[in-house]
Amino acid sequence: MKNNDNILEKIREMLGGNAENFSILEHIVDVKVQVEYFEYSKAYPFNADNEEVLEQEPNLYSDDIGVDDKRKLLVGLASIDKPEAYRAIERYTKDPLPELKDWALLALQESRMLLETKLLEEQQVFISTGLGGKEGKLRYFVVLIPLENKPFSQSQQQLIESEFEFTLKRHHSVLESVNFTGNYSAMLALVPLSKNVREPFQAAIEECNSLGSFIQSGFLITNVKELSLDEIEDIVFSNPPDKEVDELE
Repeated sequence: MKNNDNILEKIREMLGGNAENFSILEHIVDVKVQVEYFEYSKAYPFNADNEEVLEQEPNLYSDDIGVDDKRKLLVGLASIDKPEAYRAIERYTKDPLPELKDWALLALQESRMLLETKLLEEQQVFISTGLGGKEGKLRYFVVLIPLENKPFSQSQQQLIESEFEFTLKRHHSVLESVNFTGNYSAMLALVPLSKNVREPFQAAIEECNSLGSFIQSGFLITNVKELSLDEIEDIVFSNPPDKEVDELE
C-alpha cells in the first residue's frame, strides 16, 4: 500500500466506485479462524432446507452435539436471509462455547450482511481484519521505536500519550490504549476507512519530536494482530533504523 492510499479508495477502485455500504467486523478475531470460517461458508450446500436448519437451533445448546456439527449449524443459519435466523445466532453469541465464540461472531456478521443486502437491495461490503474495528474505523496496532536503544523516559511516555491522543482526535481517529514494553511504545488505535492510515501517526510523531527528537520516523503498523515483544524486536532488528516497517494487511 502506498503512503497516499486509503482503504476506502481501494475498495471503491475494486468495486467500480459504487461501494458505499460497509459492514466492519468489530470484534478481534484471529485471521486464521476467519479464513477457516469463510472457506467453510463457501462450501456450505446451497440446497439446504432452511426451515429444517432453523428447527435445529436447540442443537447449539445440546451437550450431545459435537463442536463440528455446531459450526456447520451456525454457518447454515448465517446463510438464511430471515430475521429469525439472525436472532438464533444472536442468542447463541450471548453464551457460546469458548471454542465457538469467534465462529458465532462471524456467523452473526454474515447473517447481518445477508439481511441488509436483502432489505436494501444493494450488495454490502464486508471488511474484516484480525483486530476488527468500530463505527467506520479499523483498529491498528502501532509500535513506536526510540531513536536511542533504551526505554522511553517517564516524561517521554507522558508526552507520547498526550500528543497521540490529541493528534489522533484531530484526524478523527481514536487512541484506545498505550503501553510501554521493552524499549517500545505499543498502542491500539481506530482510524477511519477514508483516512490515509499512516497520516495520524506520522503527524503525532512529528509533534512529539518537535519538543525534542526521541522517536524514529519509521514505525510498525498492522491490523492483523497485536505483536509480542519478541515479534516486535524480530521485525525491528531485521530492518534499517530509518525504514518504516509495514505489516499492514
